Amino acid sequence: MAVSGKSANALPVVYICSRYRGDPEGNTEKARRYCRFAVDHCFIPIAPHLLLPQFMKEPEERKLAMVMDLVLLRKCEELWVFGEASEGMKQEIAYASKLKMKIRYFKEEDSYV
Repeated sequence: MAVSGKSANALPVVYICSRYRGDPEGNTEKARRYCRFAVDHCFIPIAPHLLLPQFMKEPEERKLAMVMDLVLLRKCEELWVFGEASEGMKQEIAYASKLKMKIRYFKEEDSYV
């Protein structure tokens, strides 16, 4: 199956790093847009903060969720950071740096996001 000239097996997986806490509803909508941005550029997005809140409780299970986030991050080729980094995002960025993973930064207000 070809996707914009790429084989489905060749699509890179990227970890979407953006805020969740503070404004879960608004930040969830932003994360959806960031994922769409990745898809539009032929990447497969992984955004744990869109999945895990469906069945985990914040803040009681936050530490466990962060462990799961980092496991998923290891499965990705790149970390894409959107907006100003929260404490949780800083942990993900530090872990990606430790793994020598490519990290790309995007401004929240950029017109393409």
